[in-house]
Amino acid sequence: MVDDYPFAIEQERKEKDYSFREEADSPIPHELRSSFRGLEYYPLDPSFRFRVRLQVDPTQEVLRFPTSKGPEQEYVRHGFFEFAVAGQTVRLNVYRAVHSHRRPEPLFVPFRDATSGKETYGAGRYLDLEPTRDEVYDLDFNKAYNPYCAYSDDYVCPLPPPENWLPVPIRAGEKSWSH
Repeated sequence: MVDDYPFAIEQERKEKDYSFREEADSPIPHELRSSFRGLEYYPLDPSFRFRVRLQVDPTQEVLRFPTSKGPEQEYVRHGFFEFAVAGQTVRLNVYRAVHSHRRPEPLFVPFRDATSGKETYGAGRYLDLEPTRDEVYDLDFNKAYNPYCAYSDDYVCPLPPPENWLPVPIRAGEKSWSH
């Protein structure tokens, strides 16, 4: 059987580039779309893809996240993942938006890492995960993406809390956008 994972990631990236260039709701400022040639990504790296079990937080504490501008946003600390990357065991918290209208509500994983502000967007990147019944997830940093506020000041984005600042570099997913 042929592994279609690299092809699937490449297709997702091409579709996102098309959407950002052509769709009306693109975060790329309208005046920059004609020169938009696509986002920059790290090469696909399977070592940044983890099969992990979510450790559900029994307290389900509500936290207030600062945003790129404007009011704070509320999230529930739903649980965490622990995994080894770059020779270190790290912990990454997983959140649910308090005021979400999507069902089932995706899990939100905002993070910063040692590349933030250098190779990747300074405020951090995100991962979204669809809930699973068995709490086992495909935590794939090759799918890490920049929030819309990385492309335009018209957006308000939650900032990753310090508890999700990883001390290691995650050289996977989207890089900083330069226009």
